[in-house]
Amino acid sequence: MKIFFKKEYFKRNEFYIFVVLIVLSLILTLINPTFLTFNNIFDLLRNNSFLGILALGELIVLISGGIDVSFTAITTVSQYIMGLIITSYYLDNIFLTFLIPIPIGIILGLINAVIIYLTKVHPVIITIATLNIYYGLLIFFTGGKWMYSFPPSFTNFAYIKVFQISTPEGITGLSIFTLFWFLLAILTWVILRYSPIGRKIYAYGGNAEAARRAGFNILNIHLFIYGYMGLLSGIAGFVHAQLGQIIQPNAIVGQELDVIAAVILGGASISGGSGSVLGTILGVLLFAVIKNGLILMKLPSYWHQVVVGLIIAIAASFTAYQSKMKNKRMVKIDVE
Repeated sequence: MKIFFKKEYFKRNEFYIFVVLIVLSLILTLINPTFLTFNNIFDLLRNNSFLGILALGELIVLISGGIDVSFTAITTVSQYIMGLIITSYYLDNIFLTFLIPIPIGIILGLINAVIIYLTKVHPVIITIATLNIYYGLLIFFTGGKWMYSFPPSFTNFAYIKVFQISTPEGITGLSIFTLFWFLLAILTWVILRYSPIGRKIYAYGGNAEAARRAGFNILNIHLFIYGYMGLLSGIAGFVHAQLGQIIQPNAIVGQELDVIAAVILGGASISGGSGSVLGTILGVLLFAVIKNGLILMKLPSYWHQVVVGLIIAIAASFTAYQSKMKNKRMVKIDVE
């Protein structure tokens, strides 16, 4: 029993996020009994797999001390090129379709990395610029045309369930896209926890100057961070097109703050050096539950943006306060 109830577990951000998630879910269930049903839970996981995948990439960027806002444009460009190829050549192969947006996302992410490294300008400024460049060029060349007629393999893939269960409401199950999200979460966790590049990302985010003096290859770190963000953006583009069975150039850009809010809600620090995959998953789920609650309360859509802003402000302030208190304790220990 001691293994499962160590005091350290109750001091972690993830514990508090989990408690809030459970309490809020119970409150929403009292308001609407259908909230904590298998149907709704599986739908919630499926519908937020897109947000969850992007959040994993943004987590790594935030840990490194950066902020990327161009990922929605990268996702849109990757998705649109995928759509053009499969509709123009009627590519009825879901595996090849899945692969198409990935290299596109990686290339656009690597462009971000090189510009950030060469200019030494904060990533948020560079990615604001590339967000507008990537998205602007896409709209210029495509005219913002929608795509909605896809080969059968693309359409049928959206309905795949990893497993199914029978409920009073009917048959439901775990979507393949939720599995994508969880597998990518495991990959991201392994990278951050066990790989040399993962440790370097934490070290660089904690103290960039110390990392330089230690001889870290900063260019390689940037290339990995933003290349990985690009890879996940490409996969997210595929997932988003699958979820809606339509490709709209204007559907994704504008959701940057939703992703950032979910990651910060999960305990990642804007100043860098801290954050976890488990916290990010819980942050995405808590963010999804909050938005679901707003819908249940029938609040106007503009209140959603107010809540997103409040989440970022409160979560970032709480994380900063925790970091400050931790530093004070460390100073006290050194003095003693």
